[in-house]
Amino acid sequence: MARHQVPQFIEVEDKIFGPLSFKQFIYLLGGAGFTFIMFRVFPLFLALLFAAPVIALSLSLAFYKINSKPFIFTLEAGFKYIMNAKLYIWKKEPKKQIPKTPEEVGAEIFSVPKLSESKLDDLAWGLDIKEKVEE
Repeated sequence: MARHQVPQFIEVEDKIFGPLSFKQFIYLLGGAGFTFIMFRVFPLFLALLFAAPVIALSLSLAFYKINSKPFIFTLEAGFKYIMNAKLYIWKKEPKKQIPKTPEEVGAEIFSVPKLSESKLDDLAWGLDIKEKVEE
């Protein structure tokens, strides 16, 4: 019988660029590139002001974990929560009732049920039986 090697530690990403995985390297490279462009385009004060959130985001995407999951999963879940419609079951809204016209109200009061011939025959037969039993 042939022996096969079972892969282990499949949750651990391979370290490709020194101590960094490929994803971490891409996040840091993108943040560094965007920051470099900001320092080239804007004055120093504005570049520092705009680059600080970009640097924080790229560092947190690369290294920060919440509940031992990468930060990108939390960020994605946050965007989905903001974008999707929400259903608040505990906040029941009253049903919107359309006011009825006087003709519709009158029609409801004086409405006669529609009966088919077979239904009429069944009712007549039931009444005949009841009369015969009472006699």
